Amino acid sequence: MKNNPLLELGNLFLKIQATDLKHRQINLEKAIGQACEVTLRQNKKGNKVMIVGNGGSASIASHIATDFVKNLSIPALSFSDSSLLTCLSNDLGYEKVFSAPIGVLAKKGDILFAISSSGKSRNILNAVSEGKKAGCFVISLSGFSANNPLRRSGNINFYAPSLSYGDVEIAHLALCHSIVDILCGIRRHNFPNR
Repeated sequence: MKNNPLLELGNLFLKIQATDLKHRQINLEKAIGQACEVTLRQNKKGNKVMIVGNGGSASIASHIATDFVKNLSIPALSFSDSSLLTCLSNDLGYEKVFSAPIGVLAKKGDILFAISSSGKSRNILNAVSEGKKAGCFVISLSGFSANNPLRRSGNINFYAPSLSYGDVEIAHLALCHSIVDILCGIRRHNFPNR
């Protein structure tokens, strides 16, 4: 087989990059650790996690929000309810389907995970802008072009250098699961009977 998709995906995991708000490279393990630390710290202060994404990224958002609630008892939500999406896109335009509810629900110290394979989705970028206005800590996950605008917008930015939707989405899901799984390990260590 000339192009082995699984081998290409495995190689992608070795190429994932992380940067900070000032676009400085961060060691991937350190970046995941920082995302975990911020989530724990802000949860102790009563803050929540919000996750946004389109298409496959919306599925990741829903999946990970569920894991935060079920496995960690951390308040988390995604904005993929069809009534909400169709109402806001019809009345305000699709570019505001995430920023409008974030403007209502976000409070200082909340965490916003913004997921976009291209890093160019206007509704995701608007969500980040609204989250920043509210004082959210932003974690972005993007792919495709190394110069995509989402990659330059978060406090922590994860970038999967691939042009394949499937590979980028799998990398994003793996990154989010890593954060949840590490937090579950910390929770079990600190509360072994839970």
